[in-house]
Amino acid sequence: MRALVQRVSQAKVEVEDQTIGQIADGLLVFVGVTHEDDPAKCRWLADKVANLRIFEDEAGKMNRSVLDQGGAILAVSQFTLYGDTRRGRRPSFTEAAPPEAANALYELFCDQLRETGLTVETGQFQADMAVSLTNNGPVTLLIETPQLRNKGEDL
Repeated sequence: MRALVQRVSQAKVEVEDQTIGQIADGLLVFVGVTHEDDPAKCRWLADKVANLRIFEDEAGKMNRSVLDQGGAILAVSQFTLYGDTRRGRRPSFTEAAPPEAANALYELFCDQLRETGLTVETGQFQADMAVSLTNNGPVTLLIETPQLRNKGEDL
């Protein structure tokens, strides 16, 4: 799984000119799912996002998480995070999981974030969405679940 995480002062997602998800201070998280992903990787990613220390403390250092901050999360499914642009001019999306599997893990990711006590707003899976945000910092990070379990790396 991949998550593109942006620290925001506001973010919202609209479908057909209707706001379906909106947050103030917190994180906008675009979530991509690939074929090898499973619930264990989903839990790892949700824990990483919830506890990622990218908010400033009293000393001005990035030392607080969205949980510490009392912020919210806007999670948006984003299969294009697995777009492969190494060849040609049109991205290939063969690494993205099929919609049914991707949606199940995206929903699980959101549920696992909610289990931490966070407020989680969402986009609409497979919809044409308009996402707007004010990136605070700017702070943008790409997080990827470990894919090397068989090489000794542990989730």
